[in-house]
Amino acid sequence: MGTKVQEQDARWDDVRVFLAAHRYKSFGLAASHLELDTSTVSRRISALEVTMGVRLFERTRDGLIPTRAAERVLAAAEAMEAAHGRLTRDASEVEAEAEGVVRLSVAPGMADAFIAPALARLRTRHPRIRIELDVTGQPRDLTRYEADLAMRSVQPHGAELLIRKLGTARWVAMGAPDLVKQLGRLRSWSDAPWITWDRDLTSFGPAKWVAQRAAKAEIVLRTSHFTSQLTAADSGLGILLVPTPYARLRALRPVRYADALAPDAEAWPSDSLWLVSHRALRDVPRVSAVWNFLAEEVRNIEE
Repeated sequence: MGTKVQEQDARWDDVRVFLAAHRYKSFGLAASHLELDTSTVSRRISALEVTMGVRLFERTRDGLIPTRAAERVLAAAEAMEAAHGRLTRDASEVEAEAEGVVRLSVAPGMADAFIAPALARLRTRHPRIRIELDVTGQPRDLTRYEADLAMRSVQPHGAELLIRKLGTARWVAMGAPDLVKQLGRLRSWSDAPWITWDRDLTSFGPAKWVAQRAAKAEIVLRTSHFTSQLTAADSGLGILLVPTPYARLRALRPVRYADALAPDAEAWPSDSLWLVSHRALRDVPRVSAVWNFLAEEVRNIEE
């Protein structure tokens, strides 16, 4: 089958069938959801493939496998669904019917501490939404639909992106209560054992702060896995810089320091958190529902 798109426009009825087939990966299940015959669903998909000039699904014994072409047109189909929904239902009904997969890109530490524990609450509110959580640490290109939503500590830019600042947190030197008590009031940052970032993140703000102001300190652990840093600090291994929202989840306490170190403490780094999506996806019900949920969750963390 060729890749040239035909002159005819795809009809909403066929796009609706495509979305059901993509979500259920089965003509039979899609037909049941749409209250249609399985043969009707199969015929509609075949007609849509002819109209678009591309194959949308591979038919296998185990069900339907979306092709690369299907994944590329999915966002446009869902935008069409959202526009149709605005014509026929009020906003609350659209939200209640949010369903499908949302690909969310988040840094590993944020995923471990806040996102993964919140997913049960999201499922209670939106049981038809399924999350694909990307925690590789590599930024995903939302303009190329590599993710539906992302949470970033560095503000992204791009006319195609919708960006919302969720808040700002300061990194503070902290440690386990017994270690903080044992260290007393620090006269030098190098008087404490430190946990810091590995050499792949030497340009990261908190890593630079430790390297510059605790240059002679004993580094008892280097790792770029933030959850491991927190767990080691909990055990009393050493002190570290940690954003204040994370400290609330642990038994960590602020390190005490002499007045002479106050200027360094004033220079502790801070991070902002940004919620990002492609503008074309913002009104898609599944994306809108997760967007609103994440914004609410971050507000609760800060309170």
